[in-house]
Amino acid sequence: MSTNAIVLIACLAVAAVLLVGLGNMLRGGSANLSQRLMRLRVLLQFIAIVVIMGVLWWRGA
Repeated sequence: MSTNAIVLIACLAVAAVLLVGLGNMLRGGSANLSQRLMRLRVLLQFIAIVVIMGVLWWRGA
């Protein structure tokens, strides 16, 4: 798997959780689910940043 694919997967995971959270909020879903999704999104954003920084380091940029 290329480094571009890894970065893309990390970013898509963040976007997917964000969209699910927005959908939950717009339809008036559970507040507990919204909180869990928010925490998951923050965790995935951290992981995505670490992956991006790792790829930049690996490429020597």
